[in-house]
Amino acid sequence: MRNFHITTVWGIPIRVNVSLLIFLPVLAWIIGSGAQISVYAGIVSALSGVTLDLTVLTAGQTPWVIGTAAAVGLFASVALHELGHAWAAMRYGLRVESITLWILGGLASLESMPKEWNRELVIALAGPAVSILTGIACYAALFALPASAQVTLFVVGWLAVTNLFLAVFNMLPAFPMDGGRVLRALLARKRPYATATSIAARIGTGFAVLFAVVGVMSFSPMLLLLALFVYGAASSESRTVALAALLEGLTVDDVASPLDATIEASATIEDLVDRMFADRRTEFAVTRGDDVVGVVTVGDFRELSKAEREADTVADLMETDLPRFVSEKAAFDALVELDTARATAAFVDGPEGTRVVSREDFSSAMEMRRLVGSPGPF
Repeated sequence: MRNFHITTVWGIPIRVNVSLLIFLPVLAWIIGSGAQISVYAGIVSALSGVTLDLTVLTAGQTPWVIGTAAAVGLFASVALHELGHAWAAMRYGLRVESITLWILGGLASLESMPKEWNRELVIALAGPAVSILTGIACYAALFALPASAQVTLFVVGWLAVTNLFLAVFNMLPAFPMDGGRVLRALLARKRPYATATSIAARIGTGFAVLFAVVGVMSFSPMLLLLALFVYGAASSESRTVALAALLEGLTVDDVASPLDATIEASATIEDLVDRMFADRRTEFAVTRGDDVVGVVTVGDFRELSKAEREADTVADLMETDLPRFVSEKAAFDALVELDTARATAAFVDGPEGTRVVSREDFSSAMEMRRLVGSPGPF
C-alpha cells in the first residue's frame, strides 16, 4: 500500500500509510460514539477530579470533534512511541530509514537490528517508556486545564489512559512487538541469537492464535488483523535470522559459482542443455570472449520446442539486467539485495574477474553450512 511523506524528524522521514487515512474516520466515529464517551468520561473525571458533563460532550457535532481530536492524538502518540525507538537506535549509531504510521500503529524501520542483547533491550524498551512519559504528561495537563474546557479535558484524559494502555499492550511477549523483542534480548543473553529468535517467534505465534480466537469470539476485525500481522512478522523474522546465521561470516565471493561455470553466448540451446547435464548445473554465466555478459538458467528455455532449441543461441535467452556486487560484500546482504531486486542471479566483480552468484548458490552454501556445522567458509 502507498505511503505519504508528512514530515521529517532528526532526518527520519515520517510517513502515513493509506490504510491509516482510510481508518482514521472509522476510529473517530468509534471514539466519538456515545458508549465510548460515557465510559471514558467517568474515568477522566476520576483522574482529574473534575466532573465531565455528558450533555456537553454529546451535544451536536461535539462527538465528532472529540473523536477526530482523539484519533489524531492517538497516532501522534504512536509517532512519539516510534521516535523513542529511533532515538535509542541512533544512540548506538544505527540508521533509522523511516517511521511509518499505519492501521495497526507504527513501525520504525532500522537499517539493521543490533544482535547485542543489551542494545536490543534498550531499543525495545524505549518506545513503551516514551508512551508512559506521554501518558504522565497528559495526566499532569489535566490539572492545568480549567473545568470549563470539557472537550479538551476529555481528549487529554483519554490520551493519558490510552498511552498507558499502549505501553502495557506493547509489552506483551508477542514477538515482534516490543515485549517480544525484550523477550528475545533476554533469551539471547545465554543463547545464540538465532535460537533466541526462534523461541520468541514461537511464543509470538502462540499469541497470534490467541488474538485470532479472541477476535473471532468478540467479532473484532482489529484483533484478527493484529493476529495476522504478528503471525506473519514473527515467522518472517525467524526465517530471516536463521538465514543470516547460516550465511554469517561468508562473503558473496565464498558463495559465487566457480569461474569455469560459463558458456559462450554463441552456443546453441542444445549445447547449453548438454552442458547442464554434464556439469549437473542449472545456471551458467554467459561470456563473450573473456567478458561475462549475462546469465542463463534452465527456466529460460524450458518451454522451447526442440526446433527452437536447435535454432536459438544462448545470447537470445540470457538475462543481462542483473545486480552487481563486489566480491567482499557480505553474503546475507547480497541475498537481501537479490530478493529486493527480484533477480535470479547477480554479477560478482573480484580481482580474478567477473563471476555469477545465483539463488541456487546461496541455497547450496546454506545447506552445506547446515550439514557441516562449520562457522567458517568452505
